[in-house]
Formats: sequence, C-alpha cells, structure tokens
Amino acid sequence: MKPYRISFITGLAVGFVLGARAGRERYEQLKRATRRVTDSPAAQQAAGAVQAQAANLAKATRQKVADGLPDKVTNYVPGLRQPNGGPGGPGDPGSAAASDDSLAARE
Repeated sequence: MKPYRISFITGLAVGFVLGARAGRERYEQLKRATRRVTDSPAAQQAAGAVQAQAANLAKATRQKVADGLPDKVTNYVPGLRQPNGGPGGPGDPGSAAASDDSLAARE
C-alpha cells in the first residue's frame, strides 16, 4: 500500500471519529452559522459583485476567442459574431445596418 493511501485512510478514520463525537448538535450549530452568513446583506452584495465580475470575464474571454478565430468560423457560430464590425456585425454586407448605409449612399 502506498504511503499517500495510508495517510488518506488515516485522515478519513480520524475525521469520522471526531465527527461522530461532535454529534448532531454541532452539525446543526454549524448549519445555522453558515445560513446566517449566507443570508447577510454583506454576503449577498459580495456574491453579486463576484457574479458581475464573472460575467464580465466571460464576455471578455468570448470576445478574445472570437477575435482569434477566422471569419469563416464566426460566420457559422452565431454566439461568436461581433457587434462592432466583425462577422455578422454592422460592417457585414448582409446585415441590416450595412443595407441601411448603402441605401443612404444611393440617395
């Protein structure tokens, strides 16, 4: 038996024994404390800020991926079209914005 398996099994056994000794009351106490923390306005505000940062990071990552792909790929994947002049955007000849510009130029 490898040494890391022995340490893992030992840690598991110690955790089980200590958990059994703590009992149900300690579990309920930890559960109440966790609920108080997660329901607090400060925790809710922090969670909202983290969620907004994650959304911004995902948006930036998607943009970087779209910028790195050839136009041929972004034309076939609607979620990767760029709104600022990339494939499927205002500069695309098939888009509504481009057809409006071309109509204005003809008049």
